Amino acid sequence: MIYGDDHSPELNEVDVLFFEVGDIVYGTDASQVLRIDRSHPDDLELPDLGPLKRGNRVLVFDTPEGEGHLKVDAIRGVRPVPIMDLRRLPLVAGAAPYAVGVFLDQERPVMLIDLVETLNAQGRH
Repeated sequence: MIYGDDHSPELNEVDVLFFEVGDIVYGTDASQVLRIDRSHPDDLELPDLGPLKRGNRVLVFDTPEGEGHLKVDAIRGVRPVPIMDLRRLPLVAGAAPYAVGVFLDQERPVMLIDLVETLNAQGRH
């Protein structure tokens, strides 16, 4: 295969990190995640995602002001997802600004979120 070809897997897939908040599975672009760490009491909880069971992990991501931390219950892993399987949410859907799309994972919808926008939803910048 020739690199740079429009049909190369790198151009047709995105790595999605899947995580849980309560009993709900979410996904985010894995390139946004700097690392996974243990949570601290002052780390961001986003109630709109659902109630945390433990919240003992955080997704650490880069923001213009430094690192952001979002509490999660569990990490499901990272896997490549075909771009054609991702659906952007239309503005008229009225979803939160951090909800950027949906991925149908084995007949089960997974909400895709933008980590930086989760801070804006909490009034943190």
